[in-house]
Amino acid sequence: MLSPEKLLRLMIEFIFVMLGVLFAWFGLAGPAHGRTVDRHSVAWLILSVALLLWGLRALYKPGQWWTRWQNWTRGLSLALLGLVMLAITRVPFLWVGPLLAAGGAVLLLRGVIEGILIFRPR
Repeated sequence: MLSPEKLLRLMIEFIFVMLGVLFAWFGLAGPAHGRTVDRHSVAWLILSVALLLWGLRALYKPGQWWTRWQNWTRGLSLALLGLVMLAITRVPFLWVGPLLAAGGAVLLLRGVIEGILIFRPR
């Protein structure tokens, strides 16, 4: 039986897996993603920088030694997602889909790795 804390963390990581699949699906579906979000807007840039800084803060933040791998996974995934979103603002339109799929893959991997780390004994 899972403790309530582990069950909550597992559900959160499941949400990240589903979000990653959704982003990958949008990225691979075709040119419809270009009409839904303005990648040159200030809001996209602010969100990209915020994710990047949030990820770097998670990497720098000291924590308990047994949660080190979880902190690294969370921080690295957020920083990579922020970098991918920043790259989306500057690349040609044809590269937006593959970069969205790459961002989805980052979120998907984060969810899977964190799910595995939840069940690891301390």
